[in-house]
Amino acid sequence: MVRVGVSLYYAAHRTTPLNEAELAAVGQAVDTANANAPFSTDEEGLYLYDRLEPGTVLDGSTKLPFTDDRVVPSLVHWLAAVTALRGAVPDADWTFTLDDLEIEWDEHTGYHLPGLTG
Repeated sequence: MVRVGVSLYYAAHRTTPLNEAELAAVGQAVDTANANAPFSTDEEGLYLYDRLEPGTVLDGSTKLPFTDDRVVPSLVHWLAAVTALRGAVPDADWTFTLDDLEIEWDEHTGYHLPGLTG
């Protein structure tokens, strides 16, 4: 059986670059999420790309684990982590996908997938 990797992709778009406070908040969100990941650090955490397209202030991805028992806890954790990232840069236009599936934003709960619990 061949297992294909599944990843989360997230990006924030706006014309003005991140200011110092936003950069600090993004760094804190990334550090906290990665430090509190449900599994060992050999799995990928929040990864922000260094090279950004014009109009993109944040762009990154997270590869989900291959083992079935780790997928749901990891997904729940990374959904909350990207919710925290969005909180650090709330006035941007965000895109967030699980491969090609768009993950909807909810003003009350943040990013989540219906029926998914940790």
